[in-house]
Amino acid sequence: MHPLLFHFGNVAVPTYGVLTAVGLLAALALLVLQARRLRLRADKVWNLGLTAILAALIGARLLLVVMHFDVFRAHPYWILGLATIPGAWIAVGGAAIGVSAAVLYALAEGLPLLRTADAAAPAVALGFAINRIGAFCAGLDWGTPTRLPWGVTYRSIVAYLWYQTPRGVTLHPVQLYDAVASLAILILLLLLPHRRDGEIAGVWLFLYGLCRFFVEFWRGNAQHVLGGALTVAQLLAVAAVLTGGALWLRRDAHPATVSV
Repeated sequence: MHPLLFHFGNVAVPTYGVLTAVGLLAALALLVLQARRLRLRADKVWNLGLTAILAALIGARLLLVVMHFDVFRAHPYWILGLATIPGAWIAVGGAAIGVSAAVLYALAEGLPLLRTADAAAPAVALGFAINRIGAFCAGLDWGTPTRLPWGVTYRSIVAYLWYQTPRGVTLHPVQLYDAVASLAILILLLLLPHRRDGEIAGVWLFLYGLCRFFVEFWRGNAQHVLGGALTVAQLLAVAAVLTGGALWLRRDAHPATVSV
């Protein structure tokens, strides 16, 4: 695989970082299109997306410094690096900060939360799909060993140094499993009619949570909780399925109304 896209002298540009940026831009573009489809203010939704992304990135970086402060104190410029120590709780914390910032912005601007979430769901699915393709190319979030013919073998020393990816071992391409699931869900979300606010977001939460729960069984570097019974991602997936099911199946909702 190719964890390093290219480099200029001592400056290395990682494939994962570039594809993550591409995924964020693609997600923002789709977010605006979905906002117009659902008759939301596209400019406000664009700003909401930028606010969420910046808050998540800055929040994750600050959490990284807090959790590895001794390393940061010895190497202050390490915080600016594109290749960082991976960690499930750092990713979760950054995402929580981003979502919180988006909710606060939506409330301040008078955007309906559930309808805005409906606009965001396909965009998030697209961003996740591209991000996971980047992770596959880089060797990040690698899978468990397998003998299946579609297994992938990483041999890059850069992937080993940056992401601790096992070398010379045939692994499940779990990143691609995740990407294919996100793309399939994205197609479904784009085809769904918008009947009531919160329904599209509920479908995404339910289906992606279900898929992610089972994909985690083949992830090789998962961080476990509850005495090793579940991974961090599986615990979040259960919460996503329950929340998504409640939004998807609620019967007391009124039909979607036009937001001006």
